[in-house]
Amino acid sequence: IVFIPAMLLRTEKFFDLTGASTFTLISVALLTLSPDLDARSWILAAMVVLWALRLGPFLFLRIRRSGADNRFDEIKGAPLIFLRVWIMQGLWVSLTASAAWIAISSEPSARQPIGWLGFVGIVIWIVGMAFELIADLQKSAFKADPKNVGTFIRTGLWSRSRHPNYFGEIVLWTGVFVLAAPVLSGWQWVALLSPVFVALLLTRISGVPILEANADNRWAGQDDYEAYKRHTPVLIPRLSTLPPHTI
Repeated sequence: IVFIPAMLLRTEKFFDLTGASTFTLISVALLTLSPDLDARSWILAAMVVLWALRLGPFLFLRIRRSGADNRFDEIKGAPLIFLRVWIMQGLWVSLTASAAWIAISSEPSARQPIGWLGFVGIVIWIVGMAFELIADLQKSAFKADPKNVGTFIRTGLWSRSRHPNYFGEIVLWTGVFVLAAPVLSGWQWVALLSPVFVALLLTRISGVPILEANADNRWAGQDDYEAYKRHTPVLIPRLSTLPPHTI
């Protein structure tokens, strides 16, 4: 539905906000339609909704500040190609939230107490959410400082991983799956696609490869950037602290 005005106005500004809203609306709908909800269902829905309510406005405001998202420059004037991106967004939403939504809508007879594995999943989600949130806040503060124009961030969580926000994203959806897993059976194990899809998407398709290429185009050959790449993992944060001069 949102594609129609977006196509007519040739704008991508509502793309990310629409995706986040879809996560929220479907989660609320499942809570409304599913009988005999238990604590696991409420927590899973809260995980999805809290993540979406945080990420959607963040991405929307980021695009609003920058004026445009250059990923859409060449396609928003071509309706059929632009439509394909919106359809792919629907696939992204469905696969990403599949573990939570399958567990929420499972038969009442399959429900069971959260148990120790469920609590492990909750802790994993909290760690991932915190990592993503802190990384995004640190980068926003870095970009807002005029002294940092034309430079790259390498402080805070970004001194330990080149993409700490993506690490947090993968971890939090893994936590959702771990919480959902005890009530899955048969075909419902397709929910494993949720964390696997997120990991593949961010590390092989639209996340890390694109940003790494953009960074190389801007700073490749600079001593500080090359040192940063040598000493800082792409995704999984290192635990040790390096002397400042090494990065």
